[in-house]
Amino acid sequence: MKRAVVLLTLVALSGCGYNRIQTLDEQVNAFKSQIEVQLQRRADLVPNLVEVVKGFAKQELAVFEAVTSARAALSGAVQSGNLAQMAQANDALTGVLGRLLAIAEDNPEIKSNENFRMLQDQLEGTENRISVARQDYNNAVRQYNAYIRAFPQVLTAKVIGAGAREYFEAAAGAEQVPQVQF
Repeated sequence: MKRAVVLLTLVALSGCGYNRIQTLDEQVNAFKSQIEVQLQRRADLVPNLVEVVKGFAKQELAVFEAVTSARAALSGAVQSGNLAQMAQANDALTGVLGRLLAIAEDNPEIKSNENFRMLQDQLEGTENRISVARQDYNNAVRQYNAYIRAFPQVLTAKVIGAGAREYFEAAAGAEQVPQVQF
C-alpha cells in the first residue's frame, strides 16, 4: 500500500508543469525564428548596399566578393537553423561589412548618395533588431532551462524528453572590434 501511494504521488508530480514546459518551449522556438528572420533580413539587404557602393567604387572588387561570400554563408547558416553556425556567419559578415562601409566613408559621393544612406540606416536598424532578438531568445532559453530543472517539473521534463536548450552565443573573438585595413 505504501509503495502504491509513493508511486501514485510520483506519477501525479511528474505531470506537473507539462503545459508550462510546452509553452516555454514554443516561446524559445518563436524567439529562435525571430533571430533567423532578422539575420535573413540582414543578408537580403546586403546585396543592395553592395550594388550602391559598387557603382561608385569599382576598384574594390575583392571587398565586394568577400561581402557576397559572407552573405551567402549567413543565408546558408540561417537555413540550417544551427545557432553556432549562424553566430559565426553573422560575425564574418560584420567584419567584411566594416570594410565595405570604410570604402563608402572614403568616398564622399557614396556618403551623400540617398540610396546608400537609406540602406545604411536599414542595416543599422537590422543590427538593433538582431541584438534584441538574441536577447529575447536567450532570456526565453534561460527561463525554459530554469523551469525544467526545478522540482517537480524535472520529473515531467525527463518523462517527455525535454532537455536544456542552447543559448545563442557570439563566436570566439566577437568582442574584438574588426580592424579595417586596405
